[in-house]
Amino acid sequence: LPCSRSSLLIKSRQIRISSIPCILPLPHSPLTSLKMVTGGLPAPPPPRPSGRQFPSNRRWNISMAIQLLALLSIAILVTFAVTVRNHVVLSDSNAAIRDGSQHGAPQSDKKLKVPPPAEEARKRVQKEIASLENELDEMGKKYMEVGLEFESLKSSLERVATKKARDVANVEGDQRASDGNEKQAQQAPLTPPKPQFEEREPKRWWIQQEVFDMSDYSSEKSSGGEEGAIIPIDLSVNHLQRIEQAGGSPNDISSMTVEEEFLPVVLPSDIEFRWRSKVRPGSKPGDAIKTSAYRIVARRAHSSKNDGGGDGAILWDTGRVETANGLPDVVKWNTFEHEVAVGTVVEWRVSVWDSSTADNPNEPSVSRWSKFAVGPSDDEWQGKWISHPLDVDSFEKTDSAAFWKNDDKAQEIACSNWERRSQPPLFRAKISSYDLYKDGSDDDEIATALLVISGLGSFRASIDGEPLSSSGPLDPPFTDYAQRVSYRGFDITNYFTKGDNKENTHVIGVTMGSGWWDHRPIKGSFIRLFLLPRGAITCIAQIYVTYKSGKTEVLLPTGNKASGWQVAKGPIRESSLFTGEYIDLKSMASFDGWDTDRQWATISPNNEDQHSWVEPVAYESDTTLRIWRYQLEFKAAALSKPDDSIGPIQPKHKLAPIGKLIPIQAPPVMPTERLYPDEIYSLGDGRWMIDFGKGISGVLRFESGLPDPIVPPNGKYPRAHNMATLGPNDKFITVVHGESLEMTTGDINLAVVAGMGLHDSGPQHKSREAGWAESKGGPCYPKDHDAGSLLQRDVYILPANEEGSNQGSFSDARQSHFTTHSFRFAEICCTTEPPTGITALAYRTAFAEWGNFASSNVRLNGGYELIKNAMNSNMLSVQSDCPHREKIQYGGDIIADSPAAMHWYDLSAFYRKAIFDWVDQQWDNGAYAGTSYWLNLNDYAGIGQGAGETVWATAPLVMTARHMWHYGDLKLLNETMRHNMEWMRFLLKNFDDGMKKKGYDEELKGYVKEGSGLGDWLTFRGRDTWLTHQSFYMAAARCIAYISAKLGQSNELSEMDDLAKSVEGRIARIYLKNGKDYFTPPEAAGGNLSPGPEMSLFSRVVPGEKRCTVLRNYFRREGHTWPGSDEKNFLNSIDDDYLKEMITTGEVSKRGKDWSMGWSQWQGFNEGILAVKYSLKTLSDNGFHNVALNKASGFGCGSFEYMLSHNATTMWESWWRSEDLYSHNHPMLGASAEWMVSSVAGVGLHPKTTGGSTVLFWPRFPNSANVLEFAGATQGTRRGDFSIAWKFEDLPDNRDLYASASVTVHIRLFVPPDGKSVLRIPEYSNGEGVDASMKYATSVPNLDEALMLSSEECLSRRDAKMGFSYNFEFSNKTRLFSKVERKKAIGTPCHSFLFHSTLDDTTWGETKTVTGISTNGIEVPLVAGLYDILVSNWQLRPEVATSNGRIGSIPDYFKSEDVGPYCADSDTFDWNIEDASHLI
Repeated sequence: LPCSRSSLLIKSRQIRISSIPCILPLPHSPLTSLKMVTGGLPAPPPPRPSGRQFPSNRRWNISMAIQLLALLSIAILVTFAVTVRNHVVLSDSNAAIRDGSQHGAPQSDKKLKVPPPAEEARKRVQKEIASLENELDEMGKKYMEVGLEFESLKSSLERVATKKARDVANVEGDQRASDGNEKQAQQAPLTPPKPQFEEREPKRWWIQQEVFDMSDYSSEKSSGGEEGAIIPIDLSVNHLQRIEQAGGSPNDISSMTVEEEFLPVVLPSDIEFRWRSKVRPGSKPGDAIKTSAYRIVARRAHSSKNDGGGDGAILWDTGRVETANGLPDVVKWNTFEHEVAVGTVVEWRVSVWDSSTADNPNEPSVSRWSKFAVGPSDDEWQGKWISHPLDVDSFEKTDSAAFWKNDDKAQEIACSNWERRSQPPLFRAKISSYDLYKDGSDDDEIATALLVISGLGSFRASIDGEPLSSSGPLDPPFTDYAQRVSYRGFDITNYFTKGDNKENTHVIGVTMGSGWWDHRPIKGSFIRLFLLPRGAITCIAQIYVTYKSGKTEVLLPTGNKASGWQVAKGPIRESSLFTGEYIDLKSMASFDGWDTDRQWATISPNNEDQHSWVEPVAYESDTTLRIWRYQLEFKAAALSKPDDSIGPIQPKHKLAPIGKLIPIQAPPVMPTERLYPDEIYSLGDGRWMIDFGKGISGVLRFESGLPDPIVPPNGKYPRAHNMATLGPNDKFITVVHGESLEMTTGDINLAVVAGMGLHDSGPQHKSREAGWAESKGGPCYPKDHDAGSLLQRDVYILPANEEGSNQGSFSDARQSHFTTHSFRFAEICCTTEPPTGITALAYRTAFAEWGNFASSNVRLNGGYELIKNAMNSNMLSVQSDCPHREKIQYGGDIIADSPAAMHWYDLSAFYRKAIFDWVDQQWDNGAYAGTSYWLNLNDYAGIGQGAGETVWATAPLVMTARHMWHYGDLKLLNETMRHNMEWMRFLLKNFDDGMKKKGYDEELKGYVKEGSGLGDWLTFRGRDTWLTHQSFYMAAARCIAYISAKLGQSNELSEMDDLAKSVEGRIARIYLKNGKDYFTPPEAAGGNLSPGPEMSLFSRVVPGEKRCTVLRNYFRREGHTWPGSDEKNFLNSIDDDYLKEMITTGEVSKRGKDWSMGWSQWQGFNEGILAVKYSLKTLSDNGFHNVALNKASGFGCGSFEYMLSHNATTMWESWWRSEDLYSHNHPMLGASAEWMVSSVAGVGLHPKTTGGSTVLFWPRFPNSANVLEFAGATQGTRRGDFSIAWKFEDLPDNRDLYASASVTVHIRLFVPPDGKSVLRIPEYSNGEGVDASMKYATSVPNLDEALMLSSEECLSRRDAKMGFSYNFEFSNKTRLFSKVERKKAIGTPCHSFLFHSTLDDTTWGETKTVTGISTNGIEVPLVAGLYDILVSNWQLRPEVATSNGRIGSIPDYFKSEDVGPYCADSDTFDWNIEDASHLI
């Protein structure tokens, strides 16, 4: 009988009935020493409880007798049932095991060969079997009742008995009672049944084989020339690169006085140089292997021009420095011997020698000049923070705590005060030629001029009416402003030295926005902005002028009356990161030229107009950082009791403290892309819809301004476009932004983009009452937002004057500056015609992009683009989860998605800043928060005392290790080690007790569904939160051990490695104790929770001897139907033809009486935020890449196809459709993007590398070419760009043969100079090797040209919309959804540049053959160069089917005699201290 029919589930005592392992709930009694029925296993000896012993009594004996009778009855019934069944062959479909809860041990496929009975007799016997099984079930229930009664009696008799044994492998290693060994024996599981399959013997699988030795490369060296083979590129200082012009900038830098839009600024004591390497076309491979020497020259900027050419005024010259190991990880400026003054603007370049120039010092390759500035430390600032007097006066002491408690009156006062100051100010100051050239001597000639500046909330700087940068929405970047505030530096030398500028007077202008500092005080629902530091909008600035004599002066410091700074309320009525801007066009016209000398005016003390220029006042906080942090710690429960000596537990200040000024740590938020409308169409009554074709985070820009507005014909404005707070003669145009449309109305879906989640679910959903958003938003909820939702809306206003006429013009409108919106669609209302010259500016932190992927599979490509578009939208100074509702940085999201993000971008500076964001949020007890900034979000899910959920709060440790893996920054490890160790000490002290308080039993008794925590967030399954808590506790210890190894700190390494192994052992023991080898909680159904075993397989937690068995059992997992409300609504409104098609494909099946969509384990995703990565990587790395491909390119609910078919262009927050809750622009589930690069294409960082110096090429292929025909990717690193491409050649014309043909696999690889790599030679999933022929280019072709032409061809294909091809669209006529063919760009297949036709003439060297073997895999080390690999006679195969259609398991694999060699690879049994990839 199937085990499920004969199992009795109480506790965890195993017996065997008819050789089928089953769970029997036996209490400890003499019965447990019996051997049960046939082939029964011996039970462990009964326990010897400490404490008082109770004698047996009559009730005890009666209970024993009842148990014995029950067992005998069951044995008789089972024997009879087995006898009957042995004469009947049941169908596989009925006997198949559907999920882990129904398994004892793997079932044999072997069937008895018996004569087929007559149909009638077969049905009769089956009916008898069913009847017997029902009787068994009834017996089981009765036995369970008896068992429970017995347990109740026993419990009452043994109240004083000691508890059962605890886990002796606790992480502290603390000593248990002296009888711990005896208790451990009591807990030990019964010996599991003998494995059904003979597993492979453990062995190290991958063996390195040298194919090309150095003599091969050295024979292909040039005889020398004018330039070297290696070109230094991407120069950076402290991980920051100068940005001449942002990709989407509306500024024309070529016609401007300023030379760049972003200038890195560093402190004089902390200057580190880095660069990357690129090969010169035509170079010989032997010359480009590595850098042999370098030279850095740093000079005072502009000095070559001002001093008559040459290298100019040299500040530092390293001379030629030999480097045996190639490109250095970092070169530090020796400031002890070569000081550089604060305020200096520095230009620098690097020269490199390689093999072709090694013996000729005059022939290096030389980079372009780059630039940075040397800025002041916090105590070197002369300027002070200044504000508008009205802004300072509008704060009251009660405002700071008004929203910390439900004080309606205080909240109303705080809101009224904010409304008084809602208009952000403008600051300006004037500097004359007299200030710059005081005595006219040659010594006073200006060499450089540097403006350093910051502002809270956000600022944009200008000189003489010219913007210095296109940044602004979030400048400075979001940090804990009470602890650290970034400042920018601008090289303004040309304004004072170029042409006639020397004689002119100049005006410095600063435009301000509210940012995160003085936002509208909306109460919020779960985004608690009132926990942020808050104060009057404020600015600080000063100019460093350095003269040729070497003298430096500080001019125009803010806060100094002699500087003459002025402030006025500007034309922005309100700026909000969440709700947008109100722009007063009349006021804007009156301020035209305000930051130029022609509009300068002295302050008029008697002018009371709100826009008049007045003298600023000093910003002076009336509290301290210590008090503020104490109040937050008490709020976070990180303090157990108040300390009156510090201050009150709730804020009672007017103005928050401002932290230390530091040079900007990451590039600013800038427009990185400009988009043009994909479609513009009328919605009627003057309302226009603009579709930009993909979702972004940004703003609209109107190059030609806006047309004049109209009033809708009926006088009633459409939903979300009403402006009830304006005057009757005021004119306005509203721009509403959204990432998706209401599927049944075509209007923008407001609910899913509502800031702070404040919405009433929208007109199509009634999950919340009308007025819910306004109620939750409190007294400062915007009165104009009367659509039941907090809107993403910009409003351009032209107010009427007293005579009723208007001044100013809508043609002057350009864009909002201090907000960003998440949108693909924008509604403009109301105008007769749509605006002309309209574009969208996509904003994100302006780090460099260096990774890409493309393939033949439209769904994979589409998924990659969905994730990338969402990632781009959520990188605005922090890595946020969604760019509208929350905008803040979550630890879980960064842990899940950072591998994908580090594929696309150089995040060396960005993630460095993110780690320090968490350091700022560490409480004094050592606990890390789950978010940065701390907003009291999800703290319930942590272990208490201020700690965030364990996964989320461990982000800074995981990210520090990953940063080292990718970027090799030892300084970061040193700077953060103390803080990370404090977190570990906190965990050591509190983790176990915290888990107990959360309700977790030490042995996981009663744990059958998700516990308390976030875990694998938004999985279709329940979340195994115990596993994720424990695993990330382990990961934290591993991270410290990894970091300690890099720093050479042996004590910490040993301590943390032991701790990690202890927690690892705890997980393995508990998850294997029931003997099923599913690696799931001992009492939970095997397939119910997520992560399943995939996370523990990936992170080397599953013991080596169990890896293959656990992997095999993983394929027993199944999907299920899904009762989502939006899916139900869709199925109720789908046309019959497509419903039939969905039923046929298995996308829809019955759930009870109704049709329901289903989610799949193997043909789609069901995993949450964490397990997406683990499932795909585990499958591909263990020989089941075909299954991973089927998951990622699957269809239906829980797939990329599902999102794309519902018109998505950015990743959704959930795998299911949500029109009233979850975001449609959310990269959280996007870990698969990195898998596409590393597994589908086959390039990723080697697990044991540091600083990205070595890459692993591991191309893997589908079973069938119907799934994938080609793929390619580029992975950037600190060394350079590594690329791979592969394709099937010789495919048959008939696609029906794509699953059976023999083809050629063609692979090309490129390794950049100073890079190293390892290629794993392709082999079949069972480990069978193949022969591969390899050769390298004897002269490196022009890869830049191939890349450029290939990109142009890909853009042409995208313009032709050759990607995903259909949508589900709703017809207002039929009131039904139907599948509509709709050509799209997203998902368009494009070939890699490595196969571009321009490379056809490449000259290749000698072909070398690598002979495949079946006993080991082969790794080939490769140095810099272009390689070509051919694998002939590669045999394609059909895909493996699942049971029960789309949502079934894969019996072919869990019944397989051999699951391949990779799970038996001894290198994967234990985590290696050098391995950053498998830390977790």
